[in-house]
Amino acid sequence: MRLEADVIVVGGGFMGVATAFFLRQRGRSVILLERGLIGQQASGVNFGNVRRQGRFLPQLPLANRSREIWGKMPELIGHSAEFLQSGHCRVGYRQEQADAFEVYAKEAAHYGLKLDLYTGDALRAKFPYLGREVRTVSYSAMDGHANPRLAAPAFGRAAARAGAQIVENTEIATVEKDGREFRATSTDGRVFCAPNMVITAGAWGNQLSTQFGEPVPIAVHGPQMAVTEPVPYRIREVVGVSSPMMEEVLYFRQVERGNIVIGGCARVQAYLDERRAKVLPENTLLQFRQMARLAPALSRFNIIRVWSGVEGYMPDERPIMGPSAKVDGLYYAFGFCGAGFQLGPGVGDVMAELIDIGTTSTPIEPFSISRFASTADASIARAAA
Repeated sequence: MRLEADVIVVGGGFMGVATAFFLRQRGRSVILLERGLIGQQASGVNFGNVRRQGRFLPQLPLANRSREIWGKMPELIGHSAEFLQSGHCRVGYRQEQADAFEVYAKEAAHYGLKLDLYTGDALRAKFPYLGREVRTVSYSAMDGHANPRLAAPAFGRAAARAGAQIVENTEIATVEKDGREFRATSTDGRVFCAPNMVITAGAWGNQLSTQFGEPVPIAVHGPQMAVTEPVPYRIREVVGVSSPMMEEVLYFRQVERGNIVIGGCARVQAYLDERRAKVLPENTLLQFRQMARLAPALSRFNIIRVWSGVEGYMPDERPIMGPSAKVDGLYYAFGFCGAGFQLGPGVGDVMAELIDIGTTSTPIEPFSISRFASTADASIARAAA
């Protein structure tokens, strides 16, 4: 069987389905290929943070574009994904964080991100649940959180209603370009063809980019996640610790049903072949110890579930996004380093714009795969030797 479209999107996470949706908004025919189910991997198992602060500053235009879409998702796709503009707190235990927050707030203001800084009595009055070790808070009123289990599937359904061909449970064996046509061949022999291809395969992106001579040094890790029993809804803000020490980087959010979602403090090895990562009990216990510092009252609640997933991390903590450096008509959006959930809608909108008109109004040059060109050339040389 052979199916054709204007664009093939390989990978049905948040980036992929958002790209398919916005391509249909621009009148482009789309085939989206997903090995499992839409949003089943990192897009569905992450923390659910819809935050802009703390990002690499040149990424803020993309984050701002995405935030605008989050605000109008009910009208756009018919689903809110439980997005709540709750506010986001970035907290620090030391003076170094306070100093860094001041610098970042001034620089972020040039990108349209307003941050309010709290210390001392003002901090205690506004955030009375925070522990006494918390010395400084950077607060973004316009950010918040959403349900990652709902977001990608909602965009996928919207893309399908708009006419995209969503093909789930389809393992892709090879991707290639023959003349002006890209071909993706599944393990059961189906062939999907288009003049353009977008690889949005998350932690598996390198396995596909390598087939086009563009390997990248992606590392795969699993987040450590947990959720508590439901308790009275009291804390609206998302809270996350900024620290150079991984074991201190705890974050939490309370959903309106009362449960508190917790993440951070550690990452574990993930396995691409198994599509799995495990939660280590010692990491959950570490989260409890850190919670006693961050928000002491929350450390008394019962954990009812833990989970992990497979995320792709780049060595410079920046994603790969934009056109291929070697193959015309080929595009990438993967390796978002555990911070892609907020960006999902914006990435889809930008990629659709880029494919449709050849450029984008949002700068994405710092994320080009060309920054790893020397890695790719070395890999090809080794293969030829």
